[in-house]
Amino acid sequence: MTTDTPARLLTLLSLLQTPREWPGGELADRLGVSRRTVRRDIDRLRELGYPVQATMGADGGYRLVAGKAMPPLVLDDEEAVAIAVGLRAGAGHAVEGVEEASVRALAKLEQVLPSRLRHRVSTLQAATTPLTSGDGASIAPETLTVMAASVAGQERLRFAYRAGDGTGSRRLVEPYRLVSTGRRWYLVAYDLDRGDWRTFRVDRVSEPFATGARFAPRELPTGSAAEYLRQSMWRRQGTYEFAVTFAASAEVVSARLPGWLGVPEPLGAERCRLRGTTGDPVEWMGVRLAMVGCEFVVEAPEELVLCVRELGGPAGAGGGRPGPGEWSACDGPLG
Repeated sequence: MTTDTPARLLTLLSLLQTPREWPGGELADRLGVSRRTVRRDIDRLRELGYPVQATMGADGGYRLVAGKAMPPLVLDDEEAVAIAVGLRAGAGHAVEGVEEASVRALAKLEQVLPSRLRHRVSTLQAATTPLTSGDGASIAPETLTVMAASVAGQERLRFAYRAGDGTGSRRLVEPYRLVSTGRRWYLVAYDLDRGDWRTFRVDRVSEPFATGARFAPRELPTGSAAEYLRQSMWRRQGTYEFAVTFAASAEVVSARLPGWLGVPEPLGAERCRLRGTTGDPVEWMGVRLAMVGCEFVVEAPEELVLCVRELGGPAGAGGGRPGPGEWSACDGPLG
């Protein structure tokens, strides 16, 4: 019989998180208590925010259902390792869709993992070779988790940084947000030594250390960290004109691309052309164009044509090389 009420509640919660309905008698047998105690424990879980549904009758029982908020989960060892490995693999290679929230989740999970499970996670990670897109710049998951924890805790951060020309420096910053572009991670932060906002490529960061010193967040010059990063890249790289023709309607393309890139010009029911000026890196533009999900032709500039070719050539859903007369992601101007 389980006399420790907190331990019994955790065991009960672990059982209920299995996607099935549990008869009250079976729960009582598993826990070594009476059905009345099970009912009291169910009421305690409900008070804590866990939406436990009960059904009446001879075949009735208890089931954990979806609620209005996400309550804490109880994971066994295998589940915790599986989640940690998945998050680390995605975060370390800046996979599209693995945003800052995923890194925060990884930071929380690794903070409470027992040492024996941390060793298993590290072993599995070292033995796994992921097949990912991008330029191959990988990031130690520990770097991301330290940064994410510093952002969430509003804690000043020290780290070593290697600039694009190879110059090394030590930085003390107030971290604001982590931003994923789909191919790389960036940290937007206020640099205390330089007295200004800066963006840092996370794959160039080493030895991150949370100082423990708290700070009140400053107001970012732009509305969001993603917009600040975009403008920062624009200032560094200058601007260029681009022209892309899509095998899709202007409405479809407009819905799948950021508004600042411009408004596509309809060329027919299932064809449009997008022209504009941007300072975004050609790698970012290439990934964004591919994410539209239809075939397209890059007409200019040549750097973007070459970038799209390196990213995989055709942008059609089929994924094969185009035949005569078919659309390609890296042909020259259309006639």
